[in-house]
Amino acid sequence: MGANTSKQDGQGGYQWKASGPPSVSSDVLESMQNSPETDASRARLIEQHIQARVAEELKKLQKRESDALNLAHDKLAASNDATPTDEKAPSRYTVGQEVEQLRRKLEERKQVRALPDDVEKARGDVIRCLREHDRRPLDCWEEVEKFKTEVKKLEKGWVDKVTS
Repeated sequence: MGANTSKQDGQGGYQWKASGPPSVSSDVLESMQNSPETDASRARLIEQHIQARVAEELKKLQKRESDALNLAHDKLAASNDATPTDEKAPSRYTVGQEVEQLRRKLEERKQVRALPDDVEKARGDVIRCLREHDRRPLDCWEEVEKFKTEVKKLEKGWVDKVTS
């Protein structure tokens, strides 16, 4: 690239040739040229130093958090021991039972009813048509309209049942 290139001497070191006079002392230049340390080894040492510091900080944070957690557990245990059992306050067992009852009610609500045969057939026709015409879905407009009609009938029946 440049007129003056770095050349490796016979001992495996590099001899730098600068275009102008050096801006640092010759002692510093000599110590840099004679140093067995390379850029890669310096970067590795810096990386190791950084990793050691990070590990040390993580240990400090973990210790601080575990101390805070232990303190919170101790406070909670002390507050449970200090408060008399009040019959108005629900126990752990009763709260667990209430939670299970609510969970069962939610599971019962999740059940989906089967669709009528007309709606299921119209749905199947739409799916079949879309699979056959995967590049041209607008060709399935008749099946879609039939499906919409069946769904409207189903909705109207549900509304009539609810309002009556």
